[in-house]
Amino acid sequence: MFEKSPARPGLVLAAVAVVQFMVSLDLSVVNVGLPAIAEGLGFGPAGLTWVIHAYALTFGGLLLLGGKAADRYGRGRMLSLGLAGFGIASLAGGFAQEPWQLVAARAVQGVGAAALAPAALALLAATFPSGRARVRAFGVWSATNASGGALGVLIGGVLTEYAGWYWVMFVNVPIVAIALVLVRRGVPAGPPPVRSGRPDVLGAVLATAGMSLLVFGVVRTDTYAWTSPVTLTTLAAAVVLLVAFVQVERTTRREPLVRLGLFANRSVAAANAFNLLVGAAMASAFYFMSLYLQRVLGAGAAQAGLQFLPFALGVVVGSVLAVKLGYRFAPRTLLIAGALLTSAGFAWFSTIRPDGTFAADVLGPSVVASIGFGLCLGPLVSTATNGVAPGEAGTASGLLNSTRQIGASLGLAALGTAAGQHSGSSSDGYALGFGLGAALLATAALIALAVPRVSADTAARAR
Repeated sequence: MFEKSPARPGLVLAAVAVVQFMVSLDLSVVNVGLPAIAEGLGFGPAGLTWVIHAYALTFGGLLLLGGKAADRYGRGRMLSLGLAGFGIASLAGGFAQEPWQLVAARAVQGVGAAALAPAALALLAATFPSGRARVRAFGVWSATNASGGALGVLIGGVLTEYAGWYWVMFVNVPIVAIALVLVRRGVPAGPPPVRSGRPDVLGAVLATAGMSLLVFGVVRTDTYAWTSPVTLTTLAAAVVLLVAFVQVERTTRREPLVRLGLFANRSVAAANAFNLLVGAAMASAFYFMSLYLQRVLGAGAAQAGLQFLPFALGVVVGSVLAVKLGYRFAPRTLLIAGALLTSAGFAWFSTIRPDGTFAADVLGPSVVASIGFGLCLGPLVSTATNGVAPGEAGTASGLLNSTRQIGASLGLAALGTAAGQHSGSSSDGYALGFGLGAALLATAALIALAVPRVSADTAARAR
């Protein structure tokens, strides 16, 4: 496949960084603008949640299929197609005049993101297979990934307050244009990928339906309780479909969507379990902190976004540290250290008070947690793709994105429910949520012990 030896690795890294920044930005930039969107388009309380759910469903449900498509049809091709779809959907969403039009645009954005996110990550892994260049490349990726999510809150607040809610959609269009130019110049055309057999259509249908139902059942717990018949039936159907998917993958004679032997790779299995827990903790943390800043401390949308800036900068600092320390320590060591440091920051967050202040209750733990988060991001992705055959890099990348999306949905629903049911002031519920997040991160550090002590990349750097 032509992505194995691109002519201009620097442009590939720039393109992947821009893509990841945009995907992360889109996950958070819309949240701050939801009240203005509701007022501008006439959303009801229940309908407004679908601005978020529509994206989560298509993105989470199609990630495995997107990863496989990147391996089968070419990463550069899928990256370009995903970017084009994402850009068109963003433009359409900004011009939406009715609620259904914005929800439809968000769903198409999710389809585009599911195509481009695994393709971009697989392209990065193939371009920088080992050594110092790989450590540096994944450090850049991790910095743009996390800073996009954190800066999305700031950008969303500023755009909503001073330009209008529709700019939280339009903002993606110039980013897409820049990324397409970088992909066109950095990823050369080449021969079509070698296809080993007919695609596993049944497996693709079962995986997509099962993942979509799982995400749907979880995100709708804001309306239907965990023990309600609707939630139980939805989650049971998701489990049945995913079990059927596993059985099909074990017995199919076609080219499987996910080769189950991939999970025999300890690095892949441990990295995805680690990612699931970190995704659950981080998604809920952004939610709780946004509510604490606005509902308890009384910050406006733009001010709350500005107060997320130390977190974004801390992630960049942690990512730079990961690059420097990655030349000396195995990824496993950085995963454990990063998870424990982030857990300590969350434990500090769990002491927030109703009469607190930003300087006393938010700034310190933001710095600690963000540096820890940045420290483990690059090593996590490197670990999840380590030892994976070149033809399965897209699948491994799609799997990693899937576990993060599922973890985020599960974490936000479960921890949000726990915080909402906690007696006392709202800040007490947020504090409980942070405490539970700290426990999840400590568990992730234990899971990281399963990562092989010395990876292929570590050995390459030692030579």
